[in-house]
Amino acid sequence: MAISVSFKDPNFGKGLLGKEDQTSIPLFEYNYPKSMKVLIATEKPFAAAAVKAMEEIITAAGIEVVKLEKYTEKKQLLEAVAEVDGIIIRSDIVDAEVLDAAKNLKIVVRAGAGYDNIDLAAATAHNVVAMNTPGQNANAVAELVFGMLLFQCRNQFSGAAGTELLGKTLGLHAFGNVARNVARVALGFGMKVYAYDPFLTKEQIESMLGVTAVASIPELYGTCQYVSLHCPATKETIGSINYDLLKTMPKGACLINTARKEVIDEAGVMQLMDERPDFKYIADVKPSTADQFVEKFGTRVFFTPKKSGAQTAEANSNAGIAAAKQSVGFLKEGIDRFRVN
Repeated sequence: MAISVSFKDPNFGKGLLGKEDQTSIPLFEYNYPKSMKVLIATEKPFAAAAVKAMEEIITAAGIEVVKLEKYTEKKQLLEAVAEVDGIIIRSDIVDAEVLDAAKNLKIVVRAGAGYDNIDLAAATAHNVVAMNTPGQNANAVAELVFGMLLFQCRNQFSGAAGTELLGKTLGLHAFGNVARNVARVALGFGMKVYAYDPFLTKEQIESMLGVTAVASIPELYGTCQYVSLHCPATKETIGSINYDLLKTMPKGACLINTARKEVIDEAGVMQLMDERPDFKYIADVKPSTADQFVEKFGTRVFFTPKKSGAQTAEANSNAGIAAAKQSVGFLKEGIDRFRVN
């Protein structure tokens, strides 16, 4: 798309009396190429330093930056996307309605690993590339896993006798970037680490020294006292962490969820905790029935008030900068390495 600009000689076509006749025509026309735009749309904004770095990356490529931060209504997002070529988001929702409103959109980048807040089918139908930024917040989430785990093992620092992690078994349900960082920390604590991932071979998992691959999900849960979830929310995984699976965990079991709340069968977990006073549940993705869990089970459960796994200055900056680089790379050179649709 181009902008056509016409220039006229103000004296052209004027008679002796200075009156304009009908022969005035443009001296020339020039079509200026339309500047591309990338929208940073964040209901929960990036850190100021991250935004500055992102702007520098994008503008250095000759692309205009548009910002929509701390918006409170979807209508604001629909208006902001109208003329942009790219969108960078965090946990913001990009659905069919947003894509319908974004007539020039070519790419949406989720600054983070999970991307279930993007309607991938709708993006594909609109010929829009969707990307994530895998690995950028992996260490931050891994450290939170252990922060919550230590908090819970020590009875939420109440002063009551707790348990140690040395020699205990930890299962990793999926073995991506976050899980690998959890494994690194766990091995430092002297834990025995097991992992299951349907998309990796035994050799790939065990290429990380000290990690043992298991052949199935039931084997993972039946072996490990602690299980940390790192699987996405898909039609195969939604509701799959249920009563029948969790009841096979050893005595003193604890489930840790920093992935997606949709993978949990909340009623099943509640039933199990009713039957097993030794079972604990901690999560960075607050369940819809959180109040009921706390009321029934007290300090056997812990939920962060808001999802905070990636909430570190380092992760915030890393993911935002990666998103900016990927946006520029695609818009300028068609690079789609981290495409997810």
